[in-house]
Amino acid sequence: MAIPDFQTLMRPLLEAYSSGSERLISDVRRDLAAQFHLTDEELAERLPSGLARTFDNRVGWAATYLYRTGLLTRPRRAVYQITERGRDLLVAHRERIDLAILAQFPELAEFRKPGIPRRRGVAVVPVSEETATPEERIENAYQELRQALAVELLERVHTMPPSSFEDLVLDVLHAMGYGDGTEDARLRTGGVGDRGIDGVIREDRLGLDLVYVQAKRWEATVGRPAVQGFVGALKGARATKGIMFTASAFSPEARDFAAGVSPRVILIDGERLVGLMMDYNVGVTMREAYEVKRVDGDYFGEDA
Repeated sequence: MAIPDFQTLMRPLLEAYSSGSERLISDVRRDLAAQFHLTDEELAERLPSGLARTFDNRVGWAATYLYRTGLLTRPRRAVYQITERGRDLLVAHRERIDLAILAQFPELAEFRKPGIPRRRGVAVVPVSEETATPEERIENAYQELRQALAVELLERVHTMPPSSFEDLVLDVLHAMGYGDGTEDARLRTGGVGDRGIDGVIREDRLGLDLVYVQAKRWEATVGRPAVQGFVGALKGARATKGIMFTASAFSPEARDFAAGVSPRVILIDGERLVGLMMDYNVGVTMREAYEVKRVDGDYFGEDA
């Protein structure tokens, strides 16, 4: 039989976890392949890009949607377990579970909304699959992939040790072009006695212009007092500019304070951070790329 689409796989995948035990997704994927009587040739079939197996990709997306809507939990990487909500949905929908069913859960809309910064200069208007042009479908698919990657990145960032988070934000700034182009242009100073400064970026070789950095891998929202403390540290270092990163978010009061304070402070929250990581290839790798081409009218001598 043909390889089932990812929505057709949702209920069988969820049912594979109905015992309540933790299971590796690779084991479940093997069982699903047997359940759907897929041949070796079908299992070897790849996406047009050639970089991923079609069946593996579809199982992965089915698991992602079930996890994001709270039907599965993920105790550790590549291991899932059913939740009480997942058990209830299996009872309520004995024939099929798909995106139309999952739409009852607010987590689906939250997962799919464009909360993570999009590509610079790109504004996407939601369109229906029936009326969308091929270009619009590609763009919407791209943004959904980007959103899923951003959510996973943010989860990884939240589990990093604080010292690794400090290295991460310096790597991001370095990738963005801050620094004089040398590896030693960035200095991590975090630790006991750091006086509120976790890192310094030297923007020129002589160190005449410095950017001071503070990194807070917090779960809680960063409030105004923390930003005030950073400003105090900047003044103590006679700094003129600083950047404060957090893995969570900044309160409105913190943002209002930073907007009018001197020395100047830029606040980068978790969503913006992972957007920068994707844009500047920090912690991510290129998996595949597509080119969309058009006829070159100049070549064929067409009038403009």
